[in-house]
Amino acid sequence: MDRKKFIQTSGLGLSFALFPGIANSKQFFENTETINNLKPKIIKDKEGEVLNVIGDIQTHKLLGSDTNNQIVEWVDNVDPGVGIPPHIHTKEDEIFRVIKGKIEIMIDNKSTILEPGDTAFAPKNVAHSWTVVGTEKAKMITSAFPAGIELMFRELADLPAGPPDFNKVVKICENHGISFVN
Repeated sequence: MDRKKFIQTSGLGLSFALFPGIANSKQFFENTETINNLKPKIIKDKEGEVLNVIGDIQTHKLLGSDTNNQIVEWVDNVDPGVGIPPHIHTKEDEIFRVIKGKIEIMIDNKSTILEPGDTAFAPKNVAHSWTVVGTEKAKMITSAFPAGIELMFRELADLPAGPPDFNKVVKICENHGISFVN
């Protein structure tokens, strides 16, 4: 089949035939151009920026600046008993994938234990929390989309060492659209 016949019989050719302005539309190709300007990135397991976010040791792998603010991804390496209290995001959804250890996760007042290979999704505006359970350190890959939450983590990591001032933590989180719930 020659190229002209293929285009005429394919869905793309049909789209261009039905909507001829689309082929020349800058708006149609704008997102593709933005995505094509992204630079590929390979991050090895031991690479990334490590932040101590109030006991949650995070290794940031992909930042908003890497992904046109589409997604941010980090690895949590957390000791037993460490966790994040119930909270609600108003800006981003999160995905949690356990690699090692056990995580008790609560989403929308339903708790379960995640083990290696398990994944959980916490959409924005839904309360969630997690805690490392058992005796083994846990490793979890967390993704948030859209990106931006990494800016909050940087502020929290920059707080003075020692027990955190909960009022400061609450204020920083509120500035990024996150509130704690009882």
